[in-house]
Amino acid sequence: MSSAVKKILVVEDDHRLSESVTKALEKEGYGCEPAFDGHMALKYFQQGSYQLVLLDINLPKMNGMDLCRKFRETNAEIPILIITAFGDIDSKMEAFTLGADDYLVKPFHLRELLAKVKVFLKRAEQPNAAQPLYQLQDIKLDPNKKIAIREGKEINLTPKEYGLLEYMLKNSNRIISKDELAMNLWDANYGVTHNTIEVYINFLRNKIDKEFEKKLILTKPGFGYYLNDQRDEL
Repeated sequence: MSSAVKKILVVEDDHRLSESVTKALEKEGYGCEPAFDGHMALKYFQQGSYQLVLLDINLPKMNGMDLCRKFRETNAEIPILIITAFGDIDSKMEAFTLGADDYLVKPFHLRELLAKVKVFLKRAEQPNAAQPLYQLQDIKLDPNKKIAIREGKEINLTPKEYGLLEYMLKNSNRIISKDELAMNLWDANYGVTHNTIEVYINFLRNKIDKEFEKKLILTKPGFGYYLNDQRDEL
């Protein structure tokens, strides 16, 4: 495990909030790079190396949604946590569609933010030893490259989509409820709703099922989801 300081890009145009968040993170031992507008944030992201992005939506020069898309196009793995005053469902769904991994509505408690940050940065502490592929029927999951492969086609996944597919492959012999997915993939279920789970299942289906005749992610209404391993329908 690397002892290097983990670096966080804090994109927030409210200088007082940015300073408060930055001080709290630095007190926990993280390195922070504050950016106060979209252009500054994009420049820092392109020139630096970060393990996490905290991203406001309402920014000068370039809004956070556009930044989220550009960040995700550049780096498919870095966790992106949206921090914004926009708590409406449309804003949340747009952020998730663009590749955000989580969404925190202002005002928030710093303790909750720190808890989310710790969860995301645990990924950087995992050993780098090569891991075996997960496979079910014609789909493979490569834990080393963080990609899915189906019928020879490489499919890029966001960190949350990857985690969801990995968890389902590890538990492919049973039905998995939405509550179980929330507790295991969103860690302690910080305000995660069943609707959020459904949205991510749809994201994943669009990537690994939409272009293929055989559908892998199946639903048992009222119970949850399971992977199609050619058993009779449950």
